[in-house]
Amino acid sequence: METQTVREQLLQHAQTLLMTRGYNGFSYRDLAGLVGVKTSSIHYYFPTKEDMALEAVNAYSDTVLTAIRGIDPALPAEKKLERYAKQFGLVLGNGDQICLCGMLAADIESLPDNVRQAVQSFFKANESWLAKVLAEGAARGTLRVSGKVESAARALYASFQGGVLASRLFHSKARLEDVVNSVRVG
Repeated sequence: METQTVREQLLQHAQTLLMTRGYNGFSYRDLAGLVGVKTSSIHYYFPTKEDMALEAVNAYSDTVLTAIRGIDPALPAEKKLERYAKQFGLVLGNGDQICLCGMLAADIESLPDNVRQAVQSFFKANESWLAKVLAEGAARGTLRVSGKVESAARALYASFQGGVLASRLFHSKARLEDVVNSVRVG
């Protein structure tokens, strides 16, 4: 079993706290208690909460976007969308957390600029991937797209983010399946 460094533990707990409480819902004192270190030790690794949040967003974004890019490009568009929805389902964990960037989007007015930009980049990367899948599905007649594919991708991504919120609220991943079914033909 691989032992995590204090820094890795802090980052992992920060991601979980961001996904369950948001940017303003935790402090270094919360992290210190979870990891078993003094708050001054946290400042050694992450001088400010902004530094920690930015690294948490970047690490989360890398993990999620790598998984999305790992969806087999040879699959039909509707199957890619199903795999994407499953990826969102993994974010829920035990049903008590949501997408880290989705949670931070709710805190957007209190986020430092660099964290806000990282969250926006995450959203744009997801929307871009979805636009390609929707265009492919529309061309093959397997996915419904009304209007411009880019607009449809933004709406679909918003639906996935909302689906995660509703899944957390109702403790049911079926809300994510509803999002996929809303654009499937037949």
